[in-house]
Amino acid sequence: MNTGQVVDDERWMREALRLAESVMYITAPNPRVACLIVRGGQVLASGATQPAGGPHAEVVALRQAAGQGVDVAGATVYVTLEPCSHFGRTPPCVDALIAARPARVVIAMSDPNPLVAGQGIARLKAAGIAVATGVCAQEALSVNPGFVARMTRKTPWLWLKLAASLDGRIALPDGQSQWITGPAARADGHHWRARSCVVLTGSGTVMADNPQLNVRHVETTRTPIKAIVDTRFEVDENARIFDGTSAWIFTCASNPEKASRLAGKNVRVVQLPSAGGRVDLQAMLRWLGEHDVNEVHVEAGAKLSGALLQAQCVDELLLYMAPVLLGEGMGMVRMGTLQSLAQAQRFEFLDTKNVSPDLRIRARHMDRWNALLHVLRL
Repeated sequence: MNTGQVVDDERWMREALRLAESVMYITAPNPRVACLIVRGGQVLASGATQPAGGPHAEVVALRQAAGQGVDVAGATVYVTLEPCSHFGRTPPCVDALIAARPARVVIAMSDPNPLVAGQGIARLKAAGIAVATGVCAQEALSVNPGFVARMTRKTPWLWLKLAASLDGRIALPDGQSQWITGPAARADGHHWRARSCVVLTGSGTVMADNPQLNVRHVETTRTPIKAIVDTRFEVDENARIFDGTSAWIFTCASNPEKASRLAGKNVRVVQLPSAGGRVDLQAMLRWLGEHDVNEVHVEAGAKLSGALLQAQCVDELLLYMAPVLLGEGMGMVRMGTLQSLAQAQRFEFLDTKNVSPDLRIRARHMDRWNALLHVLRL
């Protein structure tokens, strides 16, 4: 492949990835996928995956082309994830592509779903269609880390949101924390709530702050499930978080009567084993993976945040830092005392964003990220 072809492929794939990001909030538990059909330097048709049960990106694009009377035979198809080759809620996309007779299909990333796992690529090649793979693969993984994590390690991708002062305080000694960061940072945080499958907090936060944990600053037709880690099942049944939308409580305690009452408010109580006297957080993540959860957004106090870090559950940090010093107060996480620096959990900065007057910092646990890359052979 010549240099010009490589440059063109990357250009069109990045455009496809931008289109995939446009359906960030709606496709779960399916991945966010987009498809461009290109010929002669022009986009003939495009499409992105619709909500679960709806058409996938390739079918949306092919239908658009057909609706415009455009024959895509001989064109190049750019798709951000390997076309599916199995019957799920919809027929295999690879069949629709083969029937359309493109000259080439360019794929960013292979599908880690064991039901696909290279079969879509193999069928395209068997049909005489040229296939290129791995174009902008890491960028494609960034759009769907939760789907890949669930398919490969059987647990969702989890990020921990923190809002703190410059000196790392999330509250005053008496617990006052509203508001350290400003409205822009709080609105930005709702994007991360909206893209997640589950918004997770602890019972302490529910009892202290009585949050809603809903999505208010982002338009979305899909509401994330709200979840609470509540080891002793102490949460108030009338808390604002129980507003009739789907909610889960993870606990070690049994209270069938209370669970039955909460079921009337669309709340599911999940009993899990304990670890060190509290909910086994790794068991919780495995349960979430089994229930089609791709991404988890955590907004919790220092106790649960620290417990998630100690249990090796956190894949990314989402830190909103305010330009203020609070002095004595509550730290971001409670992790206990380390005996050496070798025990420190290390993250790598991804990006920073000014959400005036605050700063948003993203950091990724690179060992976990690299494990996904290794499985995908990227």
